Amino acid sequence: MSEAFRTLAGVVADLTHELPEERRFERLLQAFRRSFPCDAIALLKREGGQLIPCAVAGLSPDTMGRRFAIDEHPRLAQILNSPEPIRFRSDSALPDPYDGLVEGAHEHHYVHDCMGASLHVDGQPWGAVTLDALRRGTFDAINRDVFTAFVSVAAATVRAADWIERLETQLERRLLIEKSRLEESGADELIGECEAMQQLRAEAEGVARSELPVLIQGETGVGKELVARLIHRSSARAREPMVHVNCAALPESIAESELFGHVRGAFSGAASDRKGKFQLADEATLFLDEIGELPLTLQPKLLRALQNGEIQRLGSDRHHRVNVRVIAATNRQLKEEVAAGRFRSDLYYRLSVYPLTVPPLRERGADVLHLAGSFLQRSERQLGLRGVRLDMSARSWLRDYDWPGNVRELEHVLSRAIVKALSRGQARERIFQLSAQDLGAEMRVNAATAPAQGIDFIPSDGTLQAALDQYRREIIKARLRKHDGSMAATARSLGLDRGNFHRLLQRLGLQPK
Repeated sequence: MSEAFRTLAGVVADLTHELPEERRFERLLQAFRRSFPCDAIALLKREGGQLIPCAVAGLSPDTMGRRFAIDEHPRLAQILNSPEPIRFRSDSALPDPYDGLVEGAHEHHYVHDCMGASLHVDGQPWGAVTLDALRRGTFDAINRDVFTAFVSVAAATVRAADWIERLETQLERRLLIEKSRLEESGADELIGECEAMQQLRAEAEGVARSELPVLIQGETGVGKELVARLIHRSSARAREPMVHVNCAALPESIAESELFGHVRGAFSGAASDRKGKFQLADEATLFLDEIGELPLTLQPKLLRALQNGEIQRLGSDRHHRVNVRVIAATNRQLKEEVAAGRFRSDLYYRLSVYPLTVPPLRERGADVLHLAGSFLQRSERQLGLRGVRLDMSARSWLRDYDWPGNVRELEHVLSRAIVKALSRGQARERIFQLSAQDLGAEMRVNAATAPAQGIDFIPSDGTLQAALDQYRREIIKARLRKHDGSMAATARSLGLDRGNFHRLLQRLGLQPK
């Protein structure tokens, strides 16, 4: 008995040490097996109507992936409902949930000796610990008082693990929430009064009240993340953070760990357990930006997480339940990516339950001036300026320019113009105006209309936009001739992605051959 209590003292000492959850549970089961010899032991956590393995020893590895429905396993049900440890007679007619799962046996032996105890944390049922042996009478000599003491320490262990995990998650969430509060006031507002934007806002706020996955589509720089934030703020999860993952910035080698987490030793450099974005977003919103860039090899695992609400850390057999609302965004045409075999069709349909499309800035009319006003005001605050205004030439040019980079390009153009004005000696305490030339209009017009080989300068009596469109047609025709009609090569030479290039051709009336 003294040896058993020395072992128990080691488990108690672990409560004061910083240990990964899986290592803590592993040491707990080792202590049980040293004091109560058995062929198999399992620590099971109750979630709803089933028991989920948290740690096992002596059972086949696939046990960690199994789920034991309580109403289908009468032995487990009795253990959970008993206030005291319970042992089953060797001739019990009740089926054992671990029959055929015990490791080391050359045949699928049936368990002959079984006992277990329920675990309670803060007066609430947490789960159970079960011990099994293939030989009858293995547990005859067990001292029930010692075993009860071990069960109490097991409850303290799972309580400590739960508290540590909960505190870590709360800390990470708090940091995310505080970070979002530090963002510039109004930076997340979806500005625009054109009909398309009013419809987009109404749909975003409407779908926000559901739990449906949303796929936000649109060209680069249109503000897809702002739509995602509007959905999150309008949802029942608004008090929790929106966890952001940029799929385009995830190297394939670490993408799985970033999304689903890993355990210590899962790969070189994995010195400790780490939660992934899915666990961090539990009960919150997960924003998968640039989802079209997600490696094809990782897409099946993402699909399983979305379908089953379960994730598995890299290097671990244990499954974790998560309740995550997913919003995805892409500048790609995912239907085309599916047809080309670069994106899984089942994942596409899972993500696009409710698709939203953000219109490009060139189709939003006077919204460009509303957005410009917002960006100018933000710059005034950040740079300590008395005021910045746009003169008539700047307003006209803003409305007429095509904005291939959309809202992001508009923000950069205005910020650059203000910085240049200050560098020329413009006083911060005086209100000053920006002209079309300050915004780079002359440079942009020249770049768009510069004569190239095989292009004639064609004057126009119409608007600046009409003239620019005519020059674009001529440039594109010349480039197509130069590249023997290759759409891909022409798009690359113009610095455009193929999707934007095709849309530009349609707008200019140049249908691809």
